[in-house]
Amino acid sequence: MAHGKKTSLKATLQSQQTRLKNKQKAIHAAEVAEQKGKRKGQIKGKGKAPPPRVTIPFKPTDKILLIGEGNFSFTRALLVDPPLSLEHLPPANVTATAYDSEDECYAKYPDAHAIVEALREKGVEILFGIDATKLDKVQSFRGRRWDRIVWNFPHAGKGIADQDRNILSNQLLILNFLRSAANFLTLGPVPAFSLSRKHKKSEDDDDLKVPTDDSGSGEDSSPASEAAGGGRGTVHITLRNVAPYTTWDVPRLAKNPPKPTKTGVPPNPRYTLLRSFMFHRKAWKGYEHRMTKGERAHGQGKTGEGGEDRTWEFCLQD
Repeated sequence: MAHGKKTSLKATLQSQQTRLKNKQKAIHAAEVAEQKGKRKGQIKGKGKAPPPRVTIPFKPTDKILLIGEGNFSFTRALLVDPPLSLEHLPPANVTATAYDSEDECYAKYPDAHAIVEALREKGVEILFGIDATKLDKVQSFRGRRWDRIVWNFPHAGKGIADQDRNILSNQLLILNFLRSAANFLTLGPVPAFSLSRKHKKSEDDDDLKVPTDDSGSGEDSSPASEAAGGGRGTVHITLRNVAPYTTWDVPRLAKNPPKPTKTGVPPNPRYTLLRSFMFHRKAWKGYEHRMTKGERAHGQGKTGEGGEDRTWEFCLQD
């Protein structure tokens, strides 16, 4: 019976993949046509489109849990030389974790040792050997909750050559992470955002429209803090917004997760996608993305050609 359920889960995810691939072809064709139109307009008007707005989705009062930190350079960017709006974020409010053991981390990412030492001196909680899909197994997490649980560029790191199997392994990783994180989010009403401009709507799946934060004041100005104002905690997942990452279909997995594969396991929690926004690496001084395999395996590679880095922000449904 369990085998049948597993097959059903795989079939469901593969069906979603097929649907998404077809949809992405149509979206890509529309984007190509739109870009051509923009270029013609710029040539005609001799003007340039305004730079995208930088969204800083944290407040200095937030308690933040960072998952899969790799070399911990994002934690450093958050606390050592942060955007102006986060100058008063207490280091004690941040818990930064890595999946690798401490020795494995330093072997993979030689620069991590100095970064970790500096963060610990500031009072940041640094934890190694933390499985994002089993946060409930971390003894020091019991009874704790966070306003933001953040995973930048998650990846199963299995190196599967078959693309469909690779997609499936990463979808299962995301599903299990969302299940695990649900019990550690701050309770409260659905978060509200205080934005100084109108939201542009973009369709992320067939029936879900979310606000995006990609227009308005420029990148050269001080990044605005546009964190949720109180309420329940949110999960942030950042990915490169190009294939193969878009085929993971993260918004739909969060909103309509497939049924569990094991008998007796409760259904996965359902999330609401609050918004998505561009993740600007330049806004985080000193942040350097590292791939899962580390520098030993030429891990300074790219997360996808073209596109942009994008953060998806979710909260639990009622």
